[in-house]
Amino acid sequence: MTEDLDDFRQLAKTFCQKELTPNQERWIAAKQVDRELWTKAGEVGLLALSIPEEYGGGGGTFAHEAVLYEEQARSGDGGWGVSVHNGIVAHYLLAYASEERKKEWLPKFASGEYVGAIGMTEPGTGSDLQGIKTRAVRQGDEYVINGAKTFITNGAHADLVVLAVKTDPDPEAGAKGLSLIAVPTDTPGFRRGRVLDKVGLRGQDTAELFFDDVRVPATNLLGDEEGQGFIQLMQQLPQERLIIAVTAVAGMEAAVEQTLAYTKERTAFGRPVFGFQNTKFKLAEAATEAAVARAFLDQCIERHLKGELDVQGAAMAKLWTTERVNKVVDDCVQLFGGYGYMMEYPIARAWADVRISRIFGGTSEIMKDIISRTL
Repeated sequence: MTEDLDDFRQLAKTFCQKELTPNQERWIAAKQVDRELWTKAGEVGLLALSIPEEYGGGGGTFAHEAVLYEEQARSGDGGWGVSVHNGIVAHYLLAYASEERKKEWLPKFASGEYVGAIGMTEPGTGSDLQGIKTRAVRQGDEYVINGAKTFITNGAHADLVVLAVKTDPDPEAGAKGLSLIAVPTDTPGFRRGRVLDKVGLRGQDTAELFFDDVRVPATNLLGDEEGQGFIQLMQQLPQERLIIAVTAVAGMEAAVEQTLAYTKERTAFGRPVFGFQNTKFKLAEAATEAAVARAFLDQCIERHLKGELDVQGAAMAKLWTTERVNKVVDDCVQLFGGYGYMMEYPIARAWADVRISRIFGGTSEIMKDIISRTL
């Protein structure tokens, strides 16, 4: 942390407490946040934080992103897909889009005029990205795209989708048949399906997307040539997995803080619940889990800021922190008793929200497979 990051944390904390926390129940009912939230965030400088100023961004680093995601997690919000917009989609554009497209799109990401989404998962394909069916066929100066995506964060609001497609359907092409193409959602042939009804993250607009003869300029291809999509995904996934680890650790810390406060106020058999040995021991374990995870996470962030965090390191961070946050939050729910199962309590929402962390961004099983390759 630096003085600049401390100041930024106060800005992020104030925004999250004012704009996110009071709206949780309404957003959960609507299955999406207000579209105006994005422009409000853009006005105060919370979007495109680590994108260079020359493209309208904040000119910060991943450390600024981490601070925002921590404060979002601590606010109890599970709806705003800012980490996908800021930390993932914007960086695909920064790394691989043409200079012309970067200048066209990234300032809109910074202002909130555009909301970003990434389309990888399909109804029949999850972790095995080489098995996707969505096709992009080059016709002159355009690509014609057909296919469907599901479980897409920001799907209801997205103005631009970075889409994983097959540009070479030959099974022999394997990973080299995969490309990334940016698709504006006002393009004819694009349509949104349902906003999906999830167990957790219920205020997030996770949606189905459909592409029926969608035509986009060939210049929307990310990269200099077709077939680079798999490599691009592998290059960007470490940051995505580190983002998930950031929110997992912040979630652990918030759960411990909430449970400490509750058990010291709640009484049973004539004394505070915290007075029982089991409660003290469980919270001692939870606090230790959070402290250990925080130390490992900070090490990974430092490595990432130096450009040294590799695929295996990011996989370890995601695996460890998401497995631990699920245990910690579950133990905290137990200490809340029946109230821990009531959705008006943030700990209940957190319990449902954190379960997906072991699945999205690569399942725990995939993380173990990635790690095992270096053993």
